[in-house]
Amino acid sequence: MVLDCDPGHDDAMALLLAVADPGVELLGVTTVAGNQTVEKCTVNARRVLSLAGVSDVPVARGADRPLVRPLRIADDVHGETGLDGPLFDGDPEVPEAATTAAELMVDVLAKRHEPVTIVATGALTNIATLLADRPDLHANIEQIVWMGGSTERGNVTPYAEANCFVDPEAADQVLRSGVPFTMCGLNVTHQALVTDDVLAAFAGIGTPLARICVEWMTFFASTYRRLWGFTAPPLHDPVAVARVIDPAIVRCVDANVVIETAGEWTAGATVVDLHQYTGRPATARVAVELDTTAYWTKLVDAIARID
Repeated sequence: MVLDCDPGHDDAMALLLAVADPGVELLGVTTVAGNQTVEKCTVNARRVLSLAGVSDVPVARGADRPLVRPLRIADDVHGETGLDGPLFDGDPEVPEAATTAAELMVDVLAKRHEPVTIVATGALTNIATLLADRPDLHANIEQIVWMGGSTERGNVTPYAEANCFVDPEAADQVLRSGVPFTMCGLNVTHQALVTDDVLAAFAGIGTPLARICVEWMTFFASTYRRLWGFTAPPLHDPVAVARVIDPAIVRCVDANVVIETAGEWTAGATVVDLHQYTGRPATARVAVELDTTAYWTKLVDAIARID
């Protein structure tokens, strides 16, 4: 797996799941602007790996802006650092790779003897650029699994989810590429609520890292309560990683999906034809149901494995 992310509290938890689950071989982490600037997101990815004691996974910086639009960050959700909550001193121990995100992904895809899964938990800018520049590597990608979009309403505009809203042109290009694509949208990630029982399960692990995870999710809860009135926040991004680890955790259906790029009021919307109104062929697997018990067990067990 290569994880393309913009940490972000839920990205951080997705990264820890990818690091700790025995079913995942994490080959690289690439960053993209979204929840914060790409500079801050890259520092955050390095910090998460440092906290997990992982020094052999390269972290490479990617796109600092969408393909054609100005960047809109989510500092109202994730704070000034992009990973607000616990305070950290100094720079993370894990360094930034000398290569760019594009170079890292090309290197991984070209050298592996079996196809690689790309999990994306941010805007799809890096992935769109990769697919456009290196069509010869499409066959080396087993699938792209994205936390983004929604079969229902949005969370930035009435119809646009944040990761799609940041760069809908990139999402459109990726979806049109023909590479197998799975969309884990708000309709399923809103089933992954960080309840008091969930926080207690993480706190019960008792490690310093688990305590930091609780602080991250508690901060995340405070912004979701203030902005949207959630009593418990949804932990979006690990859903995409969980889908790869165990597809039974996230039930999907095949559907035609189109990305709205031109609508005056709907730019960034994911138009999902669940009922085959258009008669168009399916273009994606679309997540519709989460086994919440298995999901939280997978996450808690992953954090508990990290010393």
